[in-house]
Amino acid sequence: MKTIKLATALAALSIAPAFAHEQHGHESFSAGEPGDPKKPARTIEILMNEMDYAPARIEVKQGEQVRFVLRNVGKEDHEFLLATPKENLAHAEVMKKHPHMEHDEPNGVRLAPSKTAEILWRFTKAGTFEFSCLIPGHRDYGMVGHVNVN
Repeated sequence: MKTIKLATALAALSIAPAFAHEQHGHESFSAGEPGDPKKPARTIEILMNEMDYAPARIEVKQGEQVRFVLRNVGKEDHEFLLATPKENLAHAEVMKKHPHMEHDEPNGVRLAPSKTAEILWRFTKAGTFEFSCLIPGHRDYGMVGHVNVN
């Protein structure tokens, strides 16, 4: 009987991370929604360097679709995660406990040096959102950018 209880407990623990990831808030996004590749988009290239983004401030119109071309021109891994400052700060705390967590979500990506990725995003909500690198220490050193949606 103890063996069955132990096996059940281990099975529950092994699937818990999958459920936790599903409940991570990816059903809806604060800054809008993943874009539609069949629709036109404005392209914005963002360079990710040691502790900064260029450009670090972007203006878009509500409803606009943007294709972010992200290039890591730095010497270490960097991330781009688009959300509210509150969400990114909360996620940064999780990253301190799991610094090698990689993002491959519609609103975020982790890139090795010299790598490029694209994120297609439609800004459905007005407001100020941010993109930041949540690798421990990077956001603290200023690796944060802002998107103003009017």
